Amino acid sequence: MNSFSKLLLCASTALLLVACDDESDNLQVWMQQEQAATRPSVKPIAPPKEFVPQAYVAASTLDPFSKERLAAVLRGSSGAPPTISDALVAPERARRKEQLESYPLDSITMVGFLKKGAADVGLVKVDGLIYQVNKGMYLGQNYGKIKNVNESSITMREIVQDGVGEWVERDAVLELQEAKK
Repeated sequence: MNSFSKLLLCASTALLLVACDDESDNLQVWMQQEQAATRPSVKPIAPPKEFVPQAYVAASTLDPFSKERLAAVLRGSSGAPPTISDALVAPERARRKEQLESYPLDSITMVGFLKKGAADVGLVKVDGLIYQVNKGMYLGQNYGKIKNVNESSITMREIVQDGVGEWVERDAVLELQEAKK
């Protein structure tokens, strides 16, 4: 390569560099214009809600979980005159307990049904033994008196204590259990 060729190559390279520099200036100007025109839209944050403290007024009432309240309910000596709920359970406590009242209701299963004349008789299984029960008999540890016996279930009324120690009635049902294979 001769010196003229080298000089021509250097001149063309310098000219190209000057042209590139001009384009990068245009690019920089365009970027600045776009950046100035673009404004982000940010929604302002809502101010926090004002907290208004409330006075605790239940401190003067009887605590339902206190040991004194529980002991009074268990002793039955709350000092108050008998309520309607006490009258509900009083006759049940006075009568003689039946044999099937010593078992919890979830350990008793209905396994069959019989018809003896006009009477419907349910068959229940407890501790591997089968017992015959009918309307008016008692089952379970919650004074469960049988109200109805039919082919698929035994319906009864139980008397249980609610959360505050009051006696209330509730319905319970023993469904006929299918034989396990």
